Amino acid sequence: MADLALPETPTKAQTWRQGDVIFRWLSRGCAFLVPALIGGIFLALLIYSLPAIKKFGVGFLVSPEWNPVTQEFGAASSIFGTVVSTLIAMLLAVPLSLAIAFFLVELAPPAVSRVVSTLIELLAAIPSIIFGMWGLFVFAPFLQAHVQPWLASTLGFLPLFQGPPMGIGIMSAGIILAFMILPFICAIARDVFLLVPRTIRESAFGMGATTWEVMYKVMIPYGLVGLIGAVFLGLGRALGETMAITFVIGNSHRISASLFAAGNSIASTLANEFAEATEPMYVSSLIALGLVLFLITYLVQILAQFLLRRLYRSWSVGL
Repeated sequence: MADLALPETPTKAQTWRQGDVIFRWLSRGCAFLVPALIGGIFLALLIYSLPAIKKFGVGFLVSPEWNPVTQEFGAASSIFGTVVSTLIAMLLAVPLSLAIAFFLVELAPPAVSRVVSTLIELLAAIPSIIFGMWGLFVFAPFLQAHVQPWLASTLGFLPLFQGPPMGIGIMSAGIILAFMILPFICAIARDVFLLVPRTIRESAFGMGATTWEVMYKVMIPYGLVGLIGAVFLGLGRALGETMAITFVIGNSHRISASLFAAGNSIASTLANEFAEATEPMYVSSLIALGLVLFLITYLVQILAQFLLRRLYRSWSVGL
């Protein structure tokens, strides 16, 4: 009777190779899922905004008109409010974040640094609608009663600080945005500063550098790539913020040189008007606004990657 051949059992190495193949394909599928999702969102926005694009064309981007009654729509006021409020937020949040991060790493006692770092992380966890409610009921009245009258009396000769102090407006929206993005930029900047070798910092102090010189001549250049990444992360958060802006920006479709005036942003317009949009052109124009915001955010990310690659390249050449 012939001997029966026993089935070969896979060796441990073969099992590992099969697991590697499965893991490789699973990783590729997950990686391709992200661009597929982004492409799907872009196509959906483009398809539903085609009626508005065909009717208004490029004029949609530059027209300040927004009138649901006459079915005339333009994105200029929303783009203006988004850009200006984001610019105010970045001008306030970036220097404050860097100063706080440097204080936590270099100047604060360890116990204080741990407590403040925890509070900053908790600040990042506060929902945006809470910032909006606080801005509407607490911060805006404070601006109206104290800050804006003082700015109008001292800097009223500038168009930026003219007009009645209403509390709510583009200035309030920019400051609230600064509070919201500050913990994100600060947390990353703190980690970047912690990566600077202590020997480099001590060498700078040993050569007679002041604390300010150590910060802007040693620590910031050493971690410049990471700091720029933190700034663009905060910028992306500011561009797409919705609820906090909706509470305090005033939601007015107009362009004004005064920071006291009410305005609107793309996100606040979508939040306020999408539920009541019934006409097809109204809906298409709102979706076209979403497409504009999508493209702005995407272009910002492309610019961030371009700058980071340039810095990486110049840093590698310098080494």
